[in-house]
Amino acid sequence: MQNARPMQRIVIIGSTGSGKSTLGRTLAAKFGVPHTEMDTLHWLPGWIERDDATFRELVDAFTAQPAWVIDGNYSVARDLVWPRADTLIWLDYSFPRTAWQLLRRTRRRVFEGERCCNGNEESLGRSLGRDSILLWLLKTYWRNRSNYPNALAQHPHLKPLIFRSPVDTAAWLSGVGC
Repeated sequence: MQNARPMQRIVIIGSTGSGKSTLGRTLAAKFGVPHTEMDTLHWLPGWIERDDATFRELVDAFTAQPAWVIDGNYSVARDLVWPRADTLIWLDYSFPRTAWQLLRRTRRRVFEGERCCNGNEESLGRSLGRDSILLWLLKTYWRNRSNYPNALAQHPHLKPLIFRSPVDTAAWLSGVGC
């Protein structure tokens, strides 16, 4: 008798810059399932935020599918995503590692024109201003590390996979079969 693949509905969490979307795209391709970034559902072109009700509708529709990979930390939709997930991956990398990855990504986006969620572009002014993604990391990194264990305790059906470094993530990923 063939066992069903245990990972059908995967949510990936972690601080900004940790590599959630990169891992999400990789896993979705490996399993042949749809993938979305919560950022893409949240941000419209021109960095316009969707209202919470519309965002939740989009998240609800995506996670109603039988199999998927979604990445993001939006607590406003956690009650939709986490109960439906069968696997939660937490990229719990050190602050220096996460900050380094975020700086590299920000450089690519600002100086090489790499676009993100719905074609949005980061600018030097935006990266250094009050809406800076770098400041967002400073505001949320330790809060996430503090809050996630309590949030996970509310979802005992999830057996989280917690990775402390990209090396650990890559080692696990190399052993994941389809």
